Amino acid sequence: MNDKKRILVVDDEPDFCSIVQGNLEKEGFLVEVAYDGAQGLEKVKANPPDAIVLDVMMPEMDGYAVCKELKSDEKLADIPVLMLTAVASHVSSTRYSHYDGMSMEADDYLPKPASAEEITESLKGLLNL
Repeated sequence: MNDKKRILVVDDEPDFCSIVQGNLEKEGFLVEVAYDGAQGLEKVKANPPDAIVLDVMMPEMDGYAVCKELKSDEKLADIPVLMLTAVASHVSSTRYSHYDGMSMEADDYLPKPASAEEITESLKGLLNL
């Protein structure tokens, strides 16, 4: 990639952030990390990334709330959002289901543990790379 794309990873698990960051940087992305939803929103508003990897289940402000705020802001709505969750996609009785994620206007949705390849391929697709 000549023009490095900036990715913001928002997840409250530092080890997961570190793994994702390392793998994406190996693929040529520039990666920034936020450890909660509010911090993620601040970083997006201060310097909008090309795409966001967003965990669903975080304390205080979950990924759904972050996604909803992003998609309702016309300056940020076009940033692709890849949502990740540890909840199985077949679980529909929780607010953290696959259906709920897609209804939040996320651009893609992967269950954890998503492999580095799955995350990278999803981002490349979202960014048309």
